[in-house]
Amino acid sequence: MKFAVITHIKHFRENGDYYSYAPYVREMNLWFQHVDEVLVVGTFSSEKPGAIDLPYLAKQLDLRRVPDFDVLGLQSMLKTLILLPSILKVIYKTMQEADHIHLRCPGNMGLLGALVQIFFPHKPKTAKYAGNWKPGARQPRSYRFQKWILSNTYLTKNMQVLVYGEWPNQTPNVKAFFTASYSEKDKAEIPKRKYDLPLRFLFVGSLSPGKQPVYALALVAELIERGFPSELHVYGEGPEREKLNKVAKELNVERQLFLHGNQPSEALKEAYTKSHFLILPSKSEGWPKVVAEAMWWGVIPIATPVSCVTWMLDSGKRGVLLQVDLDSDAQKVQEHLLDKPKLKTMAAEAATWSRNYTLERFDAEIKKLL
Repeated sequence: MKFAVITHIKHFRENGDYYSYAPYVREMNLWFQHVDEVLVVGTFSSEKPGAIDLPYLAKQLDLRRVPDFDVLGLQSMLKTLILLPSILKVIYKTMQEADHIHLRCPGNMGLLGALVQIFFPHKPKTAKYAGNWKPGARQPRSYRFQKWILSNTYLTKNMQVLVYGEWPNQTPNVKAFFTASYSEKDKAEIPKRKYDLPLRFLFVGSLSPGKQPVYALALVAELIERGFPSELHVYGEGPEREKLNKVAKELNVERQLFLHGNQPSEALKEAYTKSHFLILPSKSEGWPKVVAEAMWWGVIPIATPVSCVTWMLDSGKRGVLLQVDLDSDAQKVQEHLLDKPKLKTMAAEAATWSRNYTLERFDAEIKKLL
């Protein structure tokens, strides 16, 4: 089987191998196990892969490079208009050769792929919508347009659209799905936490305004002010790093903030086992893997109710839902901290839920899709 992937993910090359963002590559390598040949249409960087990148593993891989593009300004829009014919030609030709078409959405390439796939109504297709599928959610217009095309069974034929969460009133081709980070063999004993002070909080993800790492720091600082000695350990890189350091000084919590940068999965695993809570005050998510990973190790998530997070946390039974209001959020967390038996129950229920979603189960579901 020739398996075509249309993706916006940036690729790197080193020692003859192609690398990309580790969580995405881990998932795609599971798909690749079940096909003979892989055709990937995506963008390419001349930089070397970083600590959070992994190599593709495929029997036969053909990476078809297209230039990066966006429509964020007049100049970039004009450039995109010039590039579009050649990009669309590559996508069309690749889909023409493929036995199965797989789109990675949302994104610029996903949008083009969603349009071009209309001309291949008889080919089997899947689309992984890794963003927020929640009906009515505030999203960029291009994202809403992709959702409309993918769920329109008149335009989109023979496709299964994989989305995060179970939502009412969906078209028959929309299928609730999940992702996984750990295997059955990773089901080690959950650390027994006493929730003694100081408390250890985690933030894992890009240090970007959308993830709101500065709010996570402000929340921890407020808890310290309320008499709960705490630390915040941050894993990730991004433009908010300098702001984190600045705010930490302003709030007088420089010694309680630890910036670890991007780290491989083994280092993250160790961080989970040592931590009590994960804070993710994100503005938008698809399936927040860091929440599921933290829950696997009995770390209690403190997260905003975006996308499928409310379902993951069972409306607050397996974690704490944020309102992104510092006083009310700090008060809610404080109430939980004063009830240690409840914390232990939440941690156990979080781990039980997360450990249902293993790589083995994920692989079995991929086999069914193919």
